[in-house]
Amino acid sequence: MSRNAVPILMYHQVSPQPVAAFQRYTVTPQRFAAQMRWLRLAGYTAITLDALLAQRQGRIKLPRRPVLITFDDGYQECIDYAVPILQAHHFTATFFLVAGLMGKPSEWLLPELGVTFPLIDWATARQLQALGFSCGAHTMTHPHLADCDGARCRTELVETRCLLEAQLGQPVVHLAYPYGSFNAGVRALVAEAGYRSACSTRRGCSPVADDRLALQRVSVYGHDSLLAFICRLYTAYSPYELLRKRLQTGRRPRQGAEGLAIL
Repeated sequence: MSRNAVPILMYHQVSPQPVAAFQRYTVTPQRFAAQMRWLRLAGYTAITLDALLAQRQGRIKLPRRPVLITFDDGYQECIDYAVPILQAHHFTATFFLVAGLMGKPSEWLLPELGVTFPLIDWATARQLQALGFSCGAHTMTHPHLADCDGARCRTELVETRCLLEAQLGQPVVHLAYPYGSFNAGVRALVAEAGYRSACSTRRGCSPVADDRLALQRVSVYGHDSLLAFICRLYTAYSPYELLRKRLQTGRRPRQGAEGLAIL
C-alpha cells in the first residue's frame, strides 16, 4: 500500500444480534467500540469525503493519520448503536442512504437472503446531519447499476440526489455504488449527474491517484478480530487473507522435461 493511501472503512450493519443470513456484514457494538477505541488510541482522525477531495486538489492538508468511516444502506441499528460510539470518540462518518426506501425495510435483501432490516427515515437523516455526520447517495432502490439500462441508471442517480438534497437541505455530491456494481458507462453517468466522488467496493486503501469516481475501500466484516481489523486498516486484508494471497502468488509454474508447465 502507498504510504499516503487513506483507509476508507466500509461498514453495513451494526447490531448486538446478528442475523445469520447477514452475519458476515454485521459488526457487534462491542467489536465496533473496540475498533473505534483502537483508532483513537493509535492517533487516527476521522475525515470527510469533502476533506479527502480537497487534499487531493492541493487545497488542504490532512491530519497525520486520516481515516474515513462509511456505512452503506442506512440501517436504523447503525444509528442506534454505532453513532453513540462514534460520538464518544469524536469521530465523524458518512452514511450512504437509499433515498427511495427511507423509513421502509431494506427490500433488496429479501430475494437473495430472505431478510430485511429497518432503514432510517428522513427525520433521522436530518438529525444525523445536525450531529455533524454526512449523508451520501446510495441510489433510489439499491439496484446493480451495471445491469441497468442507461435510462434506469440515470434515474437512480439523478432522482436520489434531487430527493436527498430536497429533504436534507444540503448538497449531496458523494455516492456509493450498491453491491459495488459499476462500469465505464455507469461511471460516465455518475459524473454527468454531478457527483464529486463515488465509493466502490474495490479492495484497498485509497491512494492519492485513486479514481475519485471509483474510490477503493476497506471492508470490515462481522467475524473480524481486532487484529484482523488492524491488519485491514494498513493492507485492506486480514492476516489470513494476506497469507492465502501470498501462497497463491507464490505458486509459480515450473517447466517439465518437455517444456510443459507443472503446478
